[in-house]
Amino acid sequence: MRPFSTATCDIENQQSAKSINLYSAINQALHIALETDPRTFVFGEDVSFGGVFRCTTGLADRFGKSRVFNTPLCEQGIVGFGIGLAAMGNRAIAEIQFADYIFPAFDQIVNEAAKFRYRSGNQFNCGGLTIRAPYGAVGHGGHYHSQSPEAFFCHVPGIKVVIPRSPQQAKGLLLSCIRDPNPVVFFEPKWLYRLAVEEVPEHDYMLPLSKAEVIREGSDITLVGWGAQLSIMEQACIDAEKDGISCELIDLKTLIPWDKETVEASVRKTGRLLVSIMPL
Repeated sequence: MRPFSTATCDIENQQSAKSINLYSAINQALHIALETDPRTFVFGEDVSFGGVFRCTTGLADRFGKSRVFNTPLCEQGIVGFGIGLAAMGNRAIAEIQFADYIFPAFDQIVNEAAKFRYRSGNQFNCGGLTIRAPYGAVGHGGHYHSQSPEAFFCHVPGIKVVIPRSPQQAKGLLLSCIRDPNPVVFFEPKWLYRLAVEEVPEHDYMLPLSKAEVIREGSDITLVGWGAQLSIMEQACIDAEKDGISCELIDLKTLIPWDKETVEASVRKTGRLLVSIMPL
C-alpha cells in the first residue's frame, strides 16, 4: 500500500518544511508543546525512554523527568491523574500505549473528563487534557493490539475526538488538541507511523479542529473517512474513476464535534454518501 498523498491544507512558511514520517511529526509537536508552555507534562507507560513507537524519544532528556515520566501500568490511573493535573491549570498529555487498552480508563474519560465542566456549572474544567493513543491494525498484533475504538467516544458530549491522516496533519492537529480548552482523545494511526512521509513545516503551527477537508473533488458520490483509511479510500476513488465514477473524498479529521456543513454541502451536490471506517 502506498503512503497517503501530501496534505492539501494551506500552511505558511512551507520553505522551512522537512520530509519526515508520522511518528516524527508527533515527536516534533510534543517538543514544541513542552518548549512553549512550562505547564505541559507528558506521561504514560514507558514514555521516558521514547515509548513503544518512539514518539516520545528525547523528551525526558531535554525537559527532565519531572515533566516527562513513566506511570504505573494502570490506564484508569493515567487518565485520572491527567484529569487532576489539567484541572489545576496544566497541559496534561497522557499516552495510552495502545488504544486497545483505553477501556480501563473509559469511566474516567466518559464520566469524569467529559462531564467535569458541566457538573461544576463551568466553575472547573479539565480542558488541558489530551489523551494520545495509537490505534488500528498493522497486519499483526492480534485482537489486543489492532482495535479501532474511536466510535465508542463519538457519542460522548464534552470531549473531542481527533484522528490525523498524515504527518503534516498529525503535527498541526495535535498542537491544536493540546492547546484546546476541552479534553481531547487523539488517536494516532500506527500503521502510518513510519509508512506515511511528507513535507512537514518545522515551525510551530496549528490546524483547526472540527473542520473537515475536501481532499478530492467529485460529482457522483461523497466518501467520508478518517485516519489510515483515507489512503485506501483515495485508491478507491482512482479505481472508480476508471469506470467513469467521480468521487468526492472528505477527511473528517475531527470525529466529534464533526463538520456537518462540509459533509452536507458535498452530499447535496453528489446525492450519495459512503462512510468508510477502519476495520479491526
